[in-house]
Amino acid sequence: MAGKNATHQRPALPTFEEAEGLGPQDAEFVRDLIAVLEKHGNLDRFGLCLLHDHFPLATDEVLVETNDPEARTLQIRVEKANGTRHAKPSQWRFMPDIGHANANANAKGAATQGGPYEVILQCDVVSLCPGRDR
Repeated sequence: MAGKNATHQRPALPTFEEAEGLGPQDAEFVRDLIAVLEKHGNLDRFGLCLLHDHFPLATDEVLVETNDPEARTLQIRVEKANGTRHAKPSQWRFMPDIGHANANANAKGAATQGGPYEVILQCDVVSLCPGRDR
């Protein structure tokens, strides 16, 4: 199981096939999450994604998303954290048991101010990621 291979800084996630998506049993959780996002003015800023692994990443690696707006395609690739030219993080994972300074500390620009989270996906500036000034 690829999703069960994790480094000491990246606890294992289930594979995509194993991961359980949202269902009716999650309705109260989603309502609570919406209320928190609304309270802090972030309802149109953050959402949910299904955390899963397709393959293990080393602690010095990051996932980087690029896109081609004309072809309407997205691509995600693995890069060395200290060599990536990503524009900004676009997905995070909560890491309540790992101090923020240690979580993904090798990723250039990943250790931003805030709480216990890890950057799990970054957007490449060259690809015209959403939100980039054109």
